[in-house]
Amino acid sequence: MTSSSPAAAVARLVRRCFALFEQIPYSLIAFLGRFSIAAVFWLSGQTKVEGFAIDLIGGSVQLGWPHLSDSAISLFQTEYALPLLPPALAALMAAIAEHVFSTMLLLGIGSRFAALGLLGMTSVIEIFVYPDAYPTHGTWATILLLIIWRGPGWLSLDHWISRRFVANPVGR
Repeated sequence: MTSSSPAAAVARLVRRCFALFEQIPYSLIAFLGRFSIAAVFWLSGQTKVEGFAIDLIGGSVQLGWPHLSDSAISLFQTEYALPLLPPALAALMAAIAEHVFSTMLLLGIGSRFAALGLLGMTSVIEIFVYPDAYPTHGTWATILLLIIWRGPGWLSLDHWISRRFVANPVGR
């Protein structure tokens, strides 16, 4: 293959494209992943509570004392029934975890632990609730594993804190 052949030109173009792709900052990828997965779990958590609602995208806010909705408890009695856990306790645990872990991920504080918690939830959902939803759960797991592996990126409180207080900063 000569340097002027069409195949060589295509190879050079592909190499240039790859070099451009490698310039995408990890922190941007991590932020998009954290935001996206946090939104999935936050919205799910919001379906389980009444008296407290925050929709940042839609701009609606209802502040009040949150409590489990009757529909959430009903879902955990039927469709989301888990072994060994009473439905009301399972619904409460899910609602709290979805709100707390998604907030942690969005802010980038304790990101790896929050991602680990949501990965555990994803596993429970896949195994006990929706075993046929593995394409969706696989996508969630991939994002969460990336955050566990590489950290939240520099667009995070974890990064800011570790730069100030820890010898080897996290969050790259």
